[in-house]
Amino acid sequence: MSMFTIAWKDLKIRLKDRKSFITLLFMPIVLTAILGSALSGTFGESSSLPELTAGVVVTSEDELTSQFLNETLQGKELKESITLQEFDTEADLRSALENGKVDAGIVFPDGWGEGMLEGETKQVRLLKYPGKEIQSSILSSVTESFTNRVTTVSAVSKTVAEELTSTVPVSNQNIDLSSAMNDLSEELSTIAESDASGIVSEKDGKEPLSGMQYYAAAMGAMFILFNTTIGAKTIIQERNTYTLARLMTSPVRHSSIIAGKFLSTLTFTILQFTVFVIATHYLFGVDWGSNGWQLILIGVAYSISVSGLAMMIAGFITEEKTADSIGGIGVQILALLGGSMIPQASFPNALQQFSIIAPNKWALNSLLDIMNGTSWDTLTLPVAVLVLSGIVALGIGSLKLKHR
Repeated sequence: MSMFTIAWKDLKIRLKDRKSFITLLFMPIVLTAILGSALSGTFGESSSLPELTAGVVVTSEDELTSQFLNETLQGKELKESITLQEFDTEADLRSALENGKVDAGIVFPDGWGEGMLEGETKQVRLLKYPGKEIQSSILSSVTESFTNRVTTVSAVSKTVAEELTSTVPVSNQNIDLSSAMNDLSEELSTIAESDASGIVSEKDGKEPLSGMQYYAAAMGAMFILFNTTIGAKTIIQERNTYTLARLMTSPVRHSSIIAGKFLSTLTFTILQFTVFVIATHYLFGVDWGSNGWQLILIGVAYSISVSGLAMMIAGFITEEKTADSIGGIGVQILALLGGSMIPQASFPNALQQFSIIAPNKWALNSLLDIMNGTSWDTLTLPVAVLVLSGIVALGIGSLKLKHR
C-alpha cells in the first residue's frame, strides 16, 4: 500500500496547485478554441480543389486551344477553382509569377491544337510559382489529360481511315468511305471535345477532419507532454528538501517509492486527458471518433510514455531551473516536431522521418486516425512505441535515482 499512499499524496499536491491547473487544463482548452477557429480554413472541411490562378500565353489560337481554355479549364468541374489570366508574352507571364500574381502558367506553342489533330504533339511549357506545387500539378494533370485524349482520338481516326482504304470489299456492296469517315470522326470528336477535365472532386468515404478536431488533438498531445517536466520537478523538489532521502532511508522499499512517483504522474496525466476530451467535446463539439476504447488505449499508452520520461528527467537533473528550461524549450521542440503546432505534411521528408523521436507525434497521429475511424491493427505500432519508451525511460530513471 506504500506505493499508492505516495501516489495519492503527490496527486493531491498537484490538484491543489493553481498554476498546474491553469497550465495543463485551462490553457489547452483556450488554445484549442483559438487555433481551431482561426485556422479552420486551412483544413479540408470541404471537398473542393485548392484555388488556382493560372496564366496562359497563346501564340496562335485555334479551335482545340479555345476549347481547352473555355470548356475544360473553365468547365463546371474546375471553374470555381481555376481563374485564368491571359498574357501577351512569356516574359509577362514570368514577371507575374515572380510577383506572385499567378500560381502557375502555361505557354502554348504555335499550332498546338492543329498539331494534335495531325498526330503531332507539341509540348507546352509549364511554369510554376515556388511553393505552389499542388496547384501546378493540377494544371499539369488537366493539360496532360486533354492532350492524351485528343491525340488518342486522332491516332485512332487515322488508323481506321488507313484500314478502310486498304481493305478489299468482300461483297458487291459499295462502301461510302467518305460517309463512314465522317461518322467516325463525329463520334470520336464527341469524345475528344467532352468537357471532362480528368479531375473530379469526390470524398474518399471519410469526412475530412476539421481545424477544431486537429488542434484539439494537437493541443491535448502538447500540453500532456508538459507533465514530463512537472512530474520531474516534484521529485527534484523532494530531493532538494531531503524528503526523498528520508523516504529512501525508511522501511519503504525503493521500488515502491519509484512506482508511487510514477503512478502519481500517470494518474494525473490520464485525468488531464480525460477532462480535456470531455471539455472539448461538449464546449466545441469536437468529434473524437466513434470508438471510445481506442481513445482510452491511446490516452493510457501516451500517459505511460510521458510518466516514464518524467522519471528519467528527474534521474538526470538536480536543479528546478534546469527542469523549467527543458519544459520551456525541449517540450516546444518536441511539440513542433510532432505536429502539434504545424501539420507534419508541411515538413520536408527528412524532418518527417526525424519526428519519430517525439512521443506526441505517435499520440497525435493515432488520435487523428481514431477521429477518422480506424482499425485496431493501425494502433498496434504507436501503442507499442509509447508503452515501451515509457518503460525504458522509467527503468533508466529508477537506476539514476537509486544512486543519488
